[in-house]
Amino acid sequence: MLSATLKQLAEVVGGELRGDPELQISRVFPIDLAQEGDITFITHPKYFSKLESCRASAVILAPGIDAPGRNLLICANPYLAFAKILTFLQGPAPTGKGILTGAWVADSAVLDETVTVHPGAVVGENVTIGPGTVLHPGVVIYADVIIGRNCLLHAGAIVREGCRLADRVILQPSAIIGADGFGFAPDGSSYYKIPQVGIVVLEDDVEIGACSCVDRAVLGETHIRRGTKLDNLVQIGHNVEIGEDTIVVAQSGIAGSTKIGRHCTFGGQSAVAGHLNVGDNVTIGARGGASSNVASDQVVSGVPLLPHKQWLKMTMSLPKVPEMRKELQQLKKRLAELEALIQED
Repeated sequence: MLSATLKQLAEVVGGELRGDPELQISRVFPIDLAQEGDITFITHPKYFSKLESCRASAVILAPGIDAPGRNLLICANPYLAFAKILTFLQGPAPTGKGILTGAWVADSAVLDETVTVHPGAVVGENVTIGPGTVLHPGVVIYADVIIGRNCLLHAGAIVREGCRLADRVILQPSAIIGADGFGFAPDGSSYYKIPQVGIVVLEDDVEIGACSCVDRAVLGETHIRRGTKLDNLVQIGHNVEIGEDTIVVAQSGIAGSTKIGRHCTFGGQSAVAGHLNVGDNVTIGARGGASSNVASDQVVSGVPLLPHKQWLKMTMSLPKVPEMRKELQQLKKRLAELEALIQED
């Protein structure tokens, strides 16, 4: 674990320093657990009351907030500053250890000398792996895969034949890149398996969560663009394209040949049917389901999708439905009685 002065941390995050520039900081900790030598952060006004009893040596705050007598880093985005400082002080710093005993690497594979391959990992024929990449135990790399620099593949991750990972890609444990897409041609009452001969391409800074699957294309590529993050237990179908800086939260699924724009957010257990287009800057709320194209720049929820505010109003009405149904039945009965009286007159 590193330590740094408050001045150094201010330089890391581009923040304004108030207090002792030579103060030594060794950890980032939550406001209610921080001790002397720690730096903490406040991202919401509701936590400001905890500052009085906080024992941290320094605090990251947003502009316009002050805490007299404390050492402060003033940053426009305290949460981002927290993440950068955490990475600087406590983030992993792997060093190239080479091919360790118990790993198996094909003779035709080309690995930079700074790559680390842990025991139990397998690297197939004609694989290329760039500088600083780490393969943890149980990682399996099929033939003809290309992996860039400073990638991190955790235990049990699998990258199948021909797939390409760019730089700084992270695969969490048991992530599967390039499994066969779910493609079958009906043959009477049975199904004929369609060969899945395409690949998966993951661009720079993509992260794939634990036990998530990105299927290879039938033909061509399944393509996930720069900066996109998949949570755990996410399913991406064959020939899907996902734009830059998109977030897909746990247990979500995107069916085959769908195109997703940039900077989208898919809430937990959301779903998108196949062969659709979802625009840029779209947010689909948790358990939302897209069964038709979704235009850019909107927040939608529910099944079928509705504008989020409209969906909220609808769901707030649901608990009242039994009462409304009873009132409707009473009104229908009363109306029938009135109609009968009119006919008698």
